Amino acid sequence: MRLLFLGTGAGVPAKPRNVSSLALMLLEERNSIWLFDCGEATQHQILHTSLKPRKIEKIFITHLHGDHIFGLPGLLGSRSFQGGETELTIYGPKGIREYVDVSLKISQTHLKYPLTIIEMEEGVIFEDEQFMVETLLLDHGIASFGFRITEKDKKGTLDAERLRSDGILPGPIYKRLKKGEMIALDDGRVINGNNYLGPDLKGRVICILGDTRPCENALILASRADVVVHEATFSADSEEMARDYFHSTTVQAAKIALNAQANTLYLNHISSRYLKENWNELTEEAKAIFPNTNMAYDFLELSIAPHKI
Repeated sequence: MRLLFLGTGAGVPAKPRNVSSLALMLLEERNSIWLFDCGEATQHQILHTSLKPRKIEKIFITHLHGDHIFGLPGLLGSRSFQGGETELTIYGPKGIREYVDVSLKISQTHLKYPLTIIEMEEGVIFEDEQFMVETLLLDHGIASFGFRITEKDKKGTLDAERLRSDGILPGPIYKRLKKGEMIALDDGRVINGNNYLGPDLKGRVICILGDTRPCENALILASRADVVVHEATFSADSEEMARDYFHSTTVQAAKIALNAQANTLYLNHISSRYLKENWNELTEEAKAIFPNTNMAYDFLELSIAPHKI
């Protein structure tokens, strides 16, 4: 599981930061990619990475401001030209269906793959045997959602080397042992699959928040998360401006992570008023509250390691 920041700026594109888009790379887990927001020129940003648009399985839109959706029609069209044939599902606030339908219709863009659009409400919006995605409304000028992505716990890995040393060769039996079954061998031995499994792996939790002022729902979504991606549009001394524009400061983002008992915080959605030489200062403001804070920047890629139960 990896996070790839494609755009980390607020409002308008700038030379060091494009507008919002973030990829959750689930290539090992399900051979797919989940995209969160799709600001203008997201597909241009993708060209500078190893990300393949045909691998994008789901797109989650936090809210309908242009810096989060203006890249969506172009990406959807290009995905057809680049060999995308598998179904793609878009989740977003009410109005996302009309936006996509009208954009594709007026431009006469014909997709070669099935497209499903779900106008979401608060609660669980997706769940299968691997993942659950929950969403809650945040505090912004328009309906803006935050997401909590929970990976379900997994059984430990099968110790194939130990099995071989005990004279148990690979075959269908390994699948049964992986499930922890008791198995009678041809030589009369009865073995317990659980004895050959490593420690169970606790599912990872990622919190990705849309634009917001500090609010209780952000705290709920971020609770004990491995990684929290929180907007920090303004510096600590611009709290009044942040409030007026329905955004957060670096310190407010840090307080959310602290009170949520999260593991790591990434500051995102940074205003273009802050130049690259200001980024360290912004990070230090948050670190004074929540030490495990990092500054997100375009093309930052990080791995989120599993941990044992």
